[in-house]
Amino acid sequence: MVSKPPLAEASVQKPAPAAPGIRRLRGHPWLSLLAVALGVMLVALDGTIVAIASPAIQKDLDASLPDIQWVTNAYLLALAVSLITVGKLGDRFGHTRIFLMGAVGFVASSVGIGLTSDIKVMIGLRVVQGLFGAMLQPTALGIVRATFPPEKLNSAIGIWGAVVAASTAAGPIVGGLLVEHVNWESCFYVNVPVGIVAVVMGLLFLKDTERDQDSKSFDVPGIVLLSGALFLLVWALIKAPDYGWGDAKTLGFFGATLVVGLLFVLRESRTKEPLLPLRLFRSLPLSAGTVLIVMLAFCLFGAMFYMTFYLQNVHGMSAVDAGVRMLPLTGLLVVGSPLAGVLINRFGPRPPIVVGMLVTAGALFGLGGLDTGSGANDTLVWFGMLGLGLAPIMVGATEVIVGHAEVELAGVAGGLQSTAMQVGGTLGTAVLGAVMTAKVNDVFTERWSAAHLPPLRGEQLAQAKEAVSVGVAPVAPKTPAPVAEVITNITHHAFMDGMSLAFVVAGVVALVGAAIGLLTKQGRKVEGTAVHI
Repeated sequence: MVSKPPLAEASVQKPAPAAPGIRRLRGHPWLSLLAVALGVMLVALDGTIVAIASPAIQKDLDASLPDIQWVTNAYLLALAVSLITVGKLGDRFGHTRIFLMGAVGFVASSVGIGLTSDIKVMIGLRVVQGLFGAMLQPTALGIVRATFPPEKLNSAIGIWGAVVAASTAAGPIVGGLLVEHVNWESCFYVNVPVGIVAVVMGLLFLKDTERDQDSKSFDVPGIVLLSGALFLLVWALIKAPDYGWGDAKTLGFFGATLVVGLLFVLRESRTKEPLLPLRLFRSLPLSAGTVLIVMLAFCLFGAMFYMTFYLQNVHGMSAVDAGVRMLPLTGLLVVGSPLAGVLINRFGPRPPIVVGMLVTAGALFGLGGLDTGSGANDTLVWFGMLGLGLAPIMVGATEVIVGHAEVELAGVAGGLQSTAMQVGGTLGTAVLGAVMTAKVNDVFTERWSAAHLPPLRGEQLAQAKEAVSVGVAPVAPKTPAPVAEVITNITHHAFMDGMSLAFVVAGVVALVGAAIGLLTKQGRKVEGTAVHI
């Protein structure tokens, strides 16, 4: 009789097996995937909306070209500097907690950007937005990696990529409609409902991932050194077009990047609990996957940034029409990403990545062949090819990175993937921008002189070159119509020559990427240990 009370008590403490409720769905893989994809959608949606809204922001806030570039670059800089650190925070304290904080902060900073009327304040808030955005990307991949079994990871990453691509696809259309029928501020307010849904779903369905219990301390010197190295690198890339690539200041920033980077490697090789374990890079496929993500972003960001100005300023299209013309790029990213996941499951990442890079190169060379006589519809086929080529690279390279890292380093691996994406995007806008600007300046000056137009000097020449670099003809008020037509023709020819050269350079980068793709192979996890097959 003595034993009955404990047994009765134990039976009371057991949860009711048939109890309904949301708690039964917490940690469900596909609902978790949907929740984190909505969060990352904030970051992807914001990027393409801002690209389509850039001309309107530039005009309304009377911003210079460097200012409008900083609206994008400040965001990329903040992301690049903090992604790996945030990934480590997720590994240490739980990815779900960091993810939810990021979603709330991203929404709040988006509202602040929409309320400001000062371009400098906007740039500052874009930094804040980038820091919160960094809390979403690596933690999302960490949650996916920890939630899905190995045999379903490729499919999950493929669907994750499709959702991200879908938000990217929606950006130009939604952004164009908002700019044309509401205002550019609404392009940031649209993050509010998406963010709220992401937070609610996260609270309902996300189960916190396993934390790194072995970590007893945090690598603060590693954080400082890595953040410093990434800041110096991205800053050098952003400022090089202004300083000049051979200028002492540019070379000084690149030199400082190298020194701080070497100090970081030295620190990580000696500390017991590194921020970024260097053993990850002993995996050749993981290293190759990281480089491929850089190349993917180089091509994607560069193409979208300059094609926006081509469609709106050279062809005079509205923001909505420009978004529609870019839909094949983002739309086929949506379709191609889950298909890429299926192909990678069957053939491994190598064949889809190599073929994807070759298709990407063909599309970039095709875009490089456009001229002033090309119609806006001539871009559709090349945009479609570009989206179809980039999809297997995005899914395959991400799987290679995440799949070749230990489970307890899923957040760091996600941070590495996201950092590569942001550095690649900054490289794309900076390097292709430098190539384009140099070509545009040469052609514009030469054609202006050949047309026997009044010479431009000093500030007038600088302002004219700045306008031409985004496809805007520097026509002064009350200029006679025949002269204005000549200036417009000169501007468009110079812009197209520069853009064509930039796309040829990007195409060569994609060809190099196809060769690097040969170094990849699939990685799977068994009980937390990477098994390479």
